[in-house]
Amino acid sequence: MKLAAAFLLPALVLSAAPEVLEEILVVVNGHIITRRAFQQSFEQEHAALYRKFSGKELDEKLKEARTKTLQGLVDAFILEDKAASLGIVIPEDYLRSMVEDIKKQNNFATDADLERAVRGSLGIGLPEFMKRQKQQILQQEVLRREVFSKVAIEDQELRAYYEDHRDEYRQPSRFRIRELVVAKGATPEEEQAARTRIASIQEALKGGASFEDQVKEHSASPSKATGGDLGWMGKGLMRASLEQAALALKPGQVSAPIETDKDLYLVQLIAAEEDVVLPFQEVRPKILEKLQEPKAQNAIENFLQGLRIRANVRYLVPKDTILKG
Repeated sequence: MKLAAAFLLPALVLSAAPEVLEEILVVVNGHIITRRAFQQSFEQEHAALYRKFSGKELDEKLKEARTKTLQGLVDAFILEDKAASLGIVIPEDYLRSMVEDIKKQNNFATDADLERAVRGSLGIGLPEFMKRQKQQILQQEVLRREVFSKVAIEDQELRAYYEDHRDEYRQPSRFRIRELVVAKGATPEEEQAARTRIASIQEALKGGASFEDQVKEHSASPSKATGGDLGWMGKGLMRASLEQAALALKPGQVSAPIETDKDLYLVQLIAAEEDVVLPFQEVRPKILEKLQEPKAQNAIENFLQGLRIRANVRYLVPKDTILKG
């Protein structure tokens, strides 16, 4: 019995909770794909199938989707190993800056805010999210070096596409502000204290105090963690009274107090940009990638097929069984 158990152990892995065992489906060059990882990936990518199809057609679509998901997980590890052999390294500070960009784009003040959003949409924590982002970047870099860089596109073709599709590279007018929020409170006395506080902040600003520092010291908004910076936003995406006040300012200027039902605001305009078509040199990499992609599809598949042949892929659960769900 002990010998039999020893042969079964390679198909199981301890999860974060030591008493819970996870079934291993596939081993790829020493990397493991568990049933839970496969199921999570499948559900994230293909949950909509259950709403679109039914009966036999649903069964066929699910098998196609499981095949795609499984192959994607296998290829991810194969490409990760290829990245290592090429000496490709993604610095931690690059990943950190990427996370900060995601937070700014979505107006998340803290890592905890981002993690809540990631858990809600993907069902994973921030460390796993960053791990997947890193893996995706590694895959893209391998394909860029080994495939896309060898697909030639003449500069004349890139420029022609740019001229024919200028609206694709039109950046709508946008602006960026900092906010300082003081809650009015529930009583007349609290509201008066809030107005006094705003007046005191205005005096400090007139005396040369930094708006960002005042936000960090006094603001009641979660944005205080970023000095009140709300990131770039297009027109019509925030409360009209705040937007109108912000757009009436010049960069660096601070508004008069703006009153809402519950709060008093001061806003500072950081920058504003008018509607503009981005210059060719700025969007050239995106155009190159877009035109390379259809030409590179066969090359990508051939490249991956070569890596798959050389990879050590072991199915601890029969592939047909995995694909049946």
